[in-house]
Amino acid sequence: MEQRIGSSSQPLKGEPVTGAGFDPAFIPGLTGSAAQGEAEDAEATAEAADSAEAERSSAPAESVPEAEAADAGEEPAEDGGPVFEAADRRARIVADRRGVRLALDAEECEFSWPEIAAVETETARFGKRFTVTVHTPDRRWYPIEIEADSRARFAEWDASMDAVLDAYFESE
Repeated sequence: MEQRIGSSSQPLKGEPVTGAGFDPAFIPGLTGSAAQGEAEDAEATAEAADSAEAERSSAPAESVPEAEAADAGEEPAEDGGPVFEAADRRARIVADRRGVRLALDAEECEFSWPEIAAVETETARFGKRFTVTVHTPDRRWYPIEIEADSRARFAEWDASMDAVLDAYFESE
């Protein structure tokens, strides 16, 4: 696959133009644009108002700790769906119901399922490197390599990633 740079590379029609050339604070997968940040602030304010209203209501005592846990940013227990997780001394990949999270050293990025156009896995012909590449709809890709302890892990990781993609990824 090849990324094109220059005048022959045109944005897709019908999509808003975003990116570092138009918003210096925009880094796909790491941060949202300023408009997304404002929308998230508005949602957080609305959620805080809803939780305050729930505390004032005559709700059972059991529902209040759940609202507090949601405000604290903690998610409820997993629903038991498939999870793919692979890591080595530098890199880490986690794919579950929330999306795909990639980490390399101190850098991390997270992609929710609607932000993902495709997920590609590849094994090295020689060596023990397993590569996962996340493709976004704006034709960018984010590869990460995990070094396996043995080549036998490749089949296990492929099966686990396929199970996660079958469960959560919806191609349109």
